[in-house]
Amino acid sequence: MEKYIKCTWMRGGTSKGACFLESELSTEISTQNKLLSKIYGSNDPSGRQIDGMGGGTSTTSKAVIVSKRAGERNSVNYTFAQVDVASDLVDRKGNCGNMSSTVGPFAIDSGLIEDITEPTTQVRIFNTNTQKTIVAHVPVKNGQVVYTGDYAISGVPGTAARIQLDFLNPGGAVTKKLLPTGHVADTIELADGQKIDISIVDAANPLVFVRAQDLGLTGSEMPAEIDSKPQLLEKMLSIREKASVMAGIAVDLNEAKTIPAVPKFCFIAPAAEYTSLEGETINTDQIDIQARMLSMGKLHPALAITGGVCIGVAAKIPGTLVNQMVAQASNHDEIRIGHCSGILSVGADVAMNNGDVTAKCGTVFRTARILMRGEACVEE
Repeated sequence: MEKYIKCTWMRGGTSKGACFLESELSTEISTQNKLLSKIYGSNDPSGRQIDGMGGGTSTTSKAVIVSKRAGERNSVNYTFAQVDVASDLVDRKGNCGNMSSTVGPFAIDSGLIEDITEPTTQVRIFNTNTQKTIVAHVPVKNGQVVYTGDYAISGVPGTAARIQLDFLNPGGAVTKKLLPTGHVADTIELADGQKIDISIVDAANPLVFVRAQDLGLTGSEMPAEIDSKPQLLEKMLSIREKASVMAGIAVDLNEAKTIPAVPKFCFIAPAAEYTSLEGETINTDQIDIQARMLSMGKLHPALAITGGVCIGVAAKIPGTLVNQMVAQASNHDEIRIGHCSGILSVGADVAMNNGDVTAKCGTVFRTARILMRGEACVEE
């Protein structure tokens, strides 16, 4: 017997997926996960998600679940789900900053927001994954969300209306600690005996940072160059799994393999000229640092927004690998990050008090668009 579930498919930043009202789904998380896996066509050995709506990549296999937050005006709960492509795994450990940009517009369109003001309506978003609050500044005209505009972001063709996202108190999003190990940098030993420096920082999402040169890389690599090297990917994932245990996310390396979404693995390099996926030349003086992230075991074609926030925060914490690389730029209001698809500017407010570090806010700008409204059909 078939079941029809209302949803809105949206692009948020450089990602896309379905937005659901929580009332459309089962309250049982295990049942929700099975449903999402069916809708997206996951558990597909070919990795194409041919029997569902997923796009066959981690950035196009994401889900947003939204509900009204009781007792708070202009406020919603938001749960992010990363739907795996080749298995029935649905990871809810962390958040997706790109898809966070869809939540405010979707909430307004769905009638969940009481006070709609022009030209911008603020929507308070409580992310249940990280227990953190995001404030979305959504363009509005005549009571309706404005999606068209002249703002462009790297990795997305054309322009759209600008949506500002303020990640409030982003520190300790998953681990409850801005510096999960208590150190700005650690040294780990790999299976081949190589000792490598890492920094684990948890702001908006936890990331483990590694210098590109320590992996034999320049930092300007594109997805095809990394994804075609299984031994290199295995090395990166082994570092990620060790960091997961060190950060207290997983109890051991075996459990770390079952939590692929966090921490994110990121290799960094000094600013340098390179050519983006779009064929654009990124000049050295346009950026402060280069960053490349893995997403579900593959190189991200752009940059996760939560990853961008974490990089911006890490840049302002003395002693982290990121800070060491952008020591002068870290004094500026924004950090310009060069990634595979272009440039992402991130604002970060970090406070120092007698040696204690607090991440007060991280700000990014995104765009979003409705791709389709309708009903997803699944077999019960």
